[in-house]
Amino acid sequence: MVKEKTLKPIIEYRIDFLEYLEIEKGLSNKTQETYSRFLNKFFQWLKDNKLEKLEPHQLTSEHIWDYRVFLSRKVNSKTKEPLKKTTQNRHLIVLRNLLNFFANRDISALPSEKIKLAKESKDKRVKFLTPEQVEKLLSAPNVKTLTGLRDRAILESLFSSGMRVSELTSIDREQLKITPLTKDLEISILGKGNHTRTVYFSEEPLEWLKKYLATRNDKEKALFIRYKGPTNSPLRLTIRSIEDIVKKYAIQSGIPLFTVPHTLRHSFATDLLTKGVDIRVVQEFLGHKSIATTQIYTHVTSKRLRDIHRKFHGRK
Repeated sequence: MVKEKTLKPIIEYRIDFLEYLEIEKGLSNKTQETYSRFLNKFFQWLKDNKLEKLEPHQLTSEHIWDYRVFLSRKVNSKTKEPLKKTTQNRHLIVLRNLLNFFANRDISALPSEKIKLAKESKDKRVKFLTPEQVEKLLSAPNVKTLTGLRDRAILESLFSSGMRVSELTSIDREQLKITPLTKDLEISILGKGNHTRTVYFSEEPLEWLKKYLATRNDKEKALFIRYKGPTNSPLRLTIRSIEDIVKKYAIQSGIPLFTVPHTLRHSFATDLLTKGVDIRVVQEFLGHKSIATTQIYTHVTSKRLRDIHRKFHGRK
């Protein structure tokens, strides 16, 4: 452990904390980015409340309570609804880890167990789209324009592969070995937890990818790029950009407003299970380390089992 001889304000420990996450906790780059984003929200709250000079030992249970009240009343800028309990808890988990970091460095601060998480709803059912709603969403972009063609390729890729949006944004063009005769495609990606897995593109999304790539005459290595914005910033689309794209076409096509990129991942899994694919195969497609994670889709398997029971079992 490193004994701190001099203390500084909490907000000045940002770099030290992120290095701790990388080296001692071994968190992936994507997780570190998420932690950094939530940490910045907490630091901004400190500044807004004139607490930017607060040192670790000065952080009290009252401060934590005030921050929890702030999170519970915060409104999502997109949905205009209060933050979900799960999102509030992610903010608090980052704060817990910050306190653990202080303890690791022998810096006097509140014990992390003093931060209580918000009670989440026990309803863990996932939200997904019906095949008809998926088709409406995929058909929404105007493919006669460059952005519309790109957006169609994005939507098709998300639904065909079941990828997380973070995985999609990290793909480079060179990973797609496409020729005019290619009928289907599989590529290796680096997923959550730095685990490598294979994802697949069926014939129709592959055709849209071909059409989109045929319009690209730039040297940018990213698969999906933006066409507007500062010329000196990266062209690669960000997670937020793709979230905005999906939300735009969800509104335009009249499908449920809860639709986000992850909804297409849920819809991908639901579609496979509905058609009889074994849940352990779906686990492999999604890149879940544990089957317990895939079992959130029991709304599908339970219905299938019920329908099979009704059809094949019982006295007439």
